[in-house]
Amino acid sequence: MIRAVQIILPTLLCSLPNFALAADNTKNTQEIEKITIEASATANKVPVGTFDAPVSNLEYDPRVDLQSRNMAEAQADVTIRGGIFENTGFRVGSATLFDPQTGHYVSEIPIAPQMLQGPYILTGADNALYGVNSSVGTVSFAWKPIQTAGSLSVAAGNHDFNLQSIHAGYQMPLKNVNDWNLAFEGEYSRSASDGTVKFGDHDFNRASARIQLTSSNTQTDLFFGVQHKFFGWPNMYTPFNVNETEDLKTRLIILNHQHTYAKDSRFEVTAYTRRHNDHYIFSRENPETFQSFHETNVDSLALAGRHSINESFALNYSSQLLADEIESTSLENNFTSRSYFKASILPEYQIDLQTDQVLTMRLGAAFDDSNRDDSQWSLLGDVAWQKTQADGSAKTLYFSYAQASQVAGYTAIGGSDSGGLFRSNYNLKRETTTNIELGLFLDEHNWRLNSAIFYRQDNNLTDWTFSFDSTSARVANPVDIDTLGLEFFATQYFDSAEIIASYTYLHKSEDYGSEEIDASFYALNFPDHRITLGAIWRPMEILEFRIDNEWRKQHDNPLRASSTNSQDEALFTHLTLTFTPKQISGLSIALAADNLWDESFEEIPGTPGRGEQYTVSATYNW
Repeated sequence: MIRAVQIILPTLLCSLPNFALAADNTKNTQEIEKITIEASATANKVPVGTFDAPVSNLEYDPRVDLQSRNMAEAQADVTIRGGIFENTGFRVGSATLFDPQTGHYVSEIPIAPQMLQGPYILTGADNALYGVNSSVGTVSFAWKPIQTAGSLSVAAGNHDFNLQSIHAGYQMPLKNVNDWNLAFEGEYSRSASDGTVKFGDHDFNRASARIQLTSSNTQTDLFFGVQHKFFGWPNMYTPFNVNETEDLKTRLIILNHQHTYAKDSRFEVTAYTRRHNDHYIFSRENPETFQSFHETNVDSLALAGRHSINESFALNYSSQLLADEIESTSLENNFTSRSYFKASILPEYQIDLQTDQVLTMRLGAAFDDSNRDDSQWSLLGDVAWQKTQADGSAKTLYFSYAQASQVAGYTAIGGSDSGGLFRSNYNLKRETTTNIELGLFLDEHNWRLNSAIFYRQDNNLTDWTFSFDSTSARVANPVDIDTLGLEFFATQYFDSAEIIASYTYLHKSEDYGSEEIDASFYALNFPDHRITLGAIWRPMEILEFRIDNEWRKQHDNPLRASSTNSQDEALFTHLTLTFTPKQISGLSIALAADNLWDESFEEIPGTPGRGEQYTVSATYNW
């Protein structure tokens, strides 16, 4: 148990060393799931305005800044440590899921969260090791073992909101085969509403299923998922006061196999194919003004693992091959396919200083290549000192140095460079990132503290900028940015309550190399100061309160200042009260509210923020 804590918790909280794919070990499932729940970064798990998705409640995660259009489950730009949406990857199993058109769609993942463990936020050396085309951070998930259980949920709320969802799993032992089990799992969810602002309606549905085969040291999953989403929002991508819409359809097939062997050794192989369709309409009242269709196809094969040579030395490794293609009505069609390859290796050496102290050193390299871009070698490594007391409490001090790189998406580099709503830039080069970090992690019986200070240099980062004299809504431009960050994340446990608190500070220095740029939509859209405060309180067996709060002081942005909703400070609250009557076993009734104070803060400058949402839901579990 202590060993699992030493591996999982540091990475779960802030990407300390020794991630080592421990969450994929089926032998320790019960222990790992317990740790994941205890170290959760948010109090609430289920969103208020739709069914839950892998991005749900990341906006209250202190390690993540989620900038949404409509709501997080509609269109989510997930940023980590002051990066932008295209710096963040989503990883399932050993493979990074990818959308080559734009990072706006990388979070379109048609997987029910009940099937996944996580999210684990990878930064620094762990992101450089496991992430692909995500130079700042990766949101990583692992496949859960299937259990015989299920749930049925219905919900209603203001703005004509309604939701229905069903999920069920069944596991059975294979006859005449010791330690082998076959399991099936399926889920269907849908939701619709008129939206929390006018022309902010949505209509979502998702169907997902998987087959799983497990033994004492292996787990194989075959997954199928499809998701269709229609939603609207004023000024969704442009600051021209029009009502825009998106119609998205995502299909995903994944085959995943994980295997543990010897002592502290494991590997995981993931193959997937993903198809994503996007139909964007600039003005829903006048669709002939501008609309575009895109279809992207991605095929990928990935391998990651850890091979322990002896008690002191091990090799951590990861590799992934991707091939994509795009069909588009708005790109120039001279850049419609690309292949990518990444391989990384991180040797690890441990020294027992004393009976209760361990020094772990990792130093390795990563290689990124593409058939359309220059290749890049990157250095990565860290050193961590860990002291574990006899009572199980521990402290870890670490230093990390990591380089990473990525290439721009098709919208940034493959469209028109002379005009249009979204102007591309054919001169964009491979982006490179260097991250230096010093951190301290304390793990006591009833509280945990994670703290880190980091300095990151982004060179040739692709940003989307705006000029008040331009007719284009956005223009892709490179920028060099230095980011200094400080973060604290603490959790305190009581007999019937839990408190989660964090503070982050960011400071940036940027150089666009041009005086014609007036504002940045993404790279300079960040909070100088951000505080999160969450709590879980169970005053009695049948009642539970969960609350998440986020306060931020946003960096000045000319686009936000020119809007009618120009405030740079905001306070968001997500509150849930759950009643579980003893008279009906398995039934729970929840009252929930999001954006309780009806903040109108623009998470993306020029794009209206979401409004209040209240719901009542009933869930029956079996």
